[in-house]
Amino acid sequence: MKLSLGPLQYLWSRERTLAFYRAAADWPVEIVYLGETVCSKRRELGTRDWIALAHELAESGKEVVLSSLALVEAESELGALKRLVEDGGLMIEANDLSAVQLCAERAVPFVAGPTLNVYNHRALALLAEDGMRRWVPGVEQGQALLRELREAVLADGNGMPELEVIAYGRLPLAYSARCFTARALDLPKDQCGFRCIEYPDGLPLATREGAPFLRINGIQIQGEDVTDLGPELPALRELGVDILRLYPQADGMTRVIAHFDLVRHVAATPPPIGQRNGYWHGEPGMHVGN
Repeated sequence: MKLSLGPLQYLWSRERTLAFYRAAADWPVEIVYLGETVCSKRRELGTRDWIALAHELAESGKEVVLSSLALVEAESELGALKRLVEDGGLMIEANDLSAVQLCAERAVPFVAGPTLNVYNHRALALLAEDGMRRWVPGVEQGQALLRELREAVLADGNGMPELEVIAYGRLPLAYSARCFTARALDLPKDQCGFRCIEYPDGLPLATREGAPFLRINGIQIQGEDVTDLGPELPALRELGVDILRLYPQADGMTRVIAHFDLVRHVAATPPPIGQRNGYWHGEPGMHVGN
């Protein structure tokens, strides 16, 4: 079972981002995803910078995948996506169907990202025809649905693509054309001042009673909890999961990756280092007390 470092979901400074990936070159992860998936206005690193960093990490022995935006809204964003596909020379994580189409037209293999909304085996088959090599299910797709899809794919006589499951991090729950961070700070979206850089793990959002609830991250909403599928490793192995995705957090990633590197090599169920993911069990993603 491999470990992957998922794409950075937050806006960090250029210096912080580059330092993070310099450290990642020595971490025991086999796969690294690079690129902006949330907001095209985040330009601490541009498309050329991500591509250059990708080739630098590839030279260190990592498999590198270039990730696309989850929500493509403008012609300029489509142009940046074309450069990513055409100039990167690497596999793409397609988080929007426009990325799937560009990859299919140019015969570039791709990873079907968690925002593509794949819910049945026929959709998987169509994506495979377009060049999909790996699938990352959405955050709400638990073990029961994955088992059903796997059985349906095999029953059709098709091969199951590589399966990568989000195993650690704050879950990306929703995206919108509206910038939630700008709205929370009473700023126009087009004059946001890139204020989300002040919140390296997202802006906390509480209920009216003051209980932690969600994280605001630009146009993305995340769950508050850092979820952990480590204790579900026996079920993950039984389902044929190939890759565990660990989303970058502002602090403690060296410890997190060392933990998952250790537990993937042992048969015992590891202790949790994050919160339980209810979606995995077909339950609400979190339970809020009365």
